[in-house]
Formats: sequence, structure tokens, C-alpha cells
Amino acid sequence: MLESFLNNKPLFYETIDYTRMPKVYEKIKERVVIPKIIHLIGTNGKGTTGRFLATALHNLSYKVGHYTSPHILEFNERIWMNGSCVSCDVLESAHEELLNLLSKEDAESLSYFEYTTFLAMLIYKDMDYIVLEAGLGGEHDATAVFPKLLTLVTPIDMDHEAFLGSTIKAIARTKLKAIQRDAIIALQKHSDVAVVVKELSRKNRLSIKNITSYLEDADHQKIQTVAQNNRLAPYLQENLSLAVAALKFLQIEYKVEDFKNAQLYGRLSQISENVLLDVGHNILAAKAIVESLKEFKYTLVYNSYKDKNYQEILTVLKPIINDVEIINIVDERRVPIEILKKVLDSMQIKHSPFTKIDKDKKYLVFGSFSVAEAFLKGMGE
Repeated sequence: MLESFLNNKPLFYETIDYTRMPKVYEKIKERVVIPKIIHLIGTNGKGTTGRFLATALHNLSYKVGHYTSPHILEFNERIWMNGSCVSCDVLESAHEELLNLLSKEDAESLSYFEYTTFLAMLIYKDMDYIVLEAGLGGEHDATAVFPKLLTLVTPIDMDHEAFLGSTIKAIARTKLKAIQRDAIIALQKHSDVAVVVKELSRKNRLSIKNITSYLEDADHQKIQTVAQNNRLAPYLQENLSLAVAALKFLQIEYKVEDFKNAQLYGRLSQISENVLLDVGHNILAAKAIVESLKEFKYTLVYNSYKDKNYQEILTVLKPIINDVEIINIVDERRVPIEILKKVLDSMQIKHSPFTKIDKDKKYLVFGSFSVAEAFLKGMGE
């Protein structure tokens, strides 16, 4: 069973062996069919950009897979294919096939994410396109080993500093080194990203073009119409724009209707009349949320991992929150509850444990995929 097999693999590592995935892929690549890959790297917006693009390709009658992570409630969410999440039967069949491809030693040594990335590639072997979202970084990410037609670069900011670097330049360099040839880069918040783009373009002979190189007035009009029809927040419109730029690169004609029902769940999703949920978990995500929700104030349902800059995230969110309700998450990486309370006290933010939804208050659920999962399971979603 795939579930029990994956449960024996740790989800997170203090250190990562960057040589393992390339070595294993080298052993099996002659027996793995790789369709055209559009790779997604960056800090925020990879999931929604990928889903916009994959949905449009699907509606345009292409066979397409979208690999995204992590999931909120079910593992199947990670492997989307031709309009829906993969079935358990397909997962089990691919698991058996992969175990036959790999040596026992390699199957056991691969991390949770590495193994599931190979699993997705087997499932997607008959696709026209794979929209492949990087997990942690870029250059050394498990998704980076495969040949790519195009790389899409979403906004880059501080995140996962322990693995990616302590400055924007270092993080950008690590992510952008995943580009093999052609790339489209979204509008960036930090000028240092452009410095790294110029450096790597020259050094590695890459074609990295700005999103503005592809979008014309007619595209902007279509994007605006899609945004209005789907009531997209500003940052989601930016992700949609990058997906449209990819279609232009591929020379694929598209219509407004091709993006119907394209938004990925958990990205500023209205899950009830007074509850918004977003799986964002870093400073850039917090800034995007504030820009989208600045007209109102909310009760923030929150928790955080100890390796996140939660004090700065809360500082960014403070203008739109009345108070914080701390939700319990079962994760060894979570910040100790007393430390989080002290931070909130120092910021003069009222706080209490989360127990239930009050119909007379507006709620924003934010902090991580674990926060979203705990909230939805508690609410019986």
C-alpha cells in the first residue's frame, strides 16, 4: 500500500542529500517517458499559477498533469490530471510500477517528496504537458532533474533560509539555477533578483524574459475579465498573468472561458460567509493578503512553524486583524505555544485559543498548510 510505504518516510529533514535524486534518475531515465515539462519555481504563487495554466491547457483539449505540494487533506491533491485529482487505484498501480523500476535500496532511500515526484512522472507518462511545481527550492529540488521545455519564475522572497540562503541574492541564485534554457519571470519585489537573472543568463546562456515581453493589450483585457468573473485577489491576478505568458510562449490561442473554475483551493478561498482561508506561510504571502483584504479587519486563526519569521509575519498582518485565535497543530516543527503567546503580548495583540466559529465575526485562517488542515478537519470539511 502506498499510504503505509510513504508513512515510513519522514516528511522533513534537517539536512538534504542533493545527490540522491539525480543518481536514482540516472539509473531509470531510459525507462521513464517524460512529456513536455513546464517547471514552476519561486517563493509564492507556484500552485495557483500552475493550476491556472493546467486548467487552461485541459480546457483547450490537451492532456495535462499538474504536480503540486503539499496537500491539505488528501495526498491525491498533489497529482492532478485532466481536470481532477488522481484516483487511489491509479496511485496504487503507479506505486507497484515504481517499486519494480527501483532497487529496494533506492526505493527506501528516496525522501517522501522525491518518491512522490517519480510517482507523478509515471502517472503523467501519456500527457502532452506536465506542469511541475518545485517543492523547496530550485537547483537541487527533486523536480529539477527532468528535461524542461520552459521554466516559470514566480516572485522570489525570503523563505526556507536554512536551505536556500540568507539573502535575496542567494535564494534567487539557488532557485534560478534550475532553469535549463527558456524562462519567463514574473514581476519581482526585489531588485537583487534582476542582478542574478543577468548574471546567470550570461554565464549559462539562458533566455530569461520578463512577463511583459509576452503580454499585449488584448491579454491584459482577458486577464481582467477572468479576474472579475472569478473575483480574484490582486496577487492571484499576477499568477494568472504568468500562466497566460506561458500560453503565449507555447503559441497556444486561449479564451477567457478556458480559465473557468481554475483557482486552486486554499488560496484566499471563501469557505463560508465569514471565513477566508489561505495556506500562505511567509512574509510575501502576508503582504499579498493585506493588500487584498485591507478594507476590513479579521480574527486571525493562526499558528506557525518555529523556523518561520512569525513575528514579522504578524507585524505585516497586524493592520487587518482585531485579534488572534491560536489553533493547535500536530507538528514537531510548530513554535511552542508559550513563545507565540509572548510574541503576541509584546505586539499588544489580543489572543485566545481557537475553539469555534462565531457567526458575527470575520475570520482569516492563515499560517501554513498544517493550519488549513487542522481548521478544515475541525470544521468537518
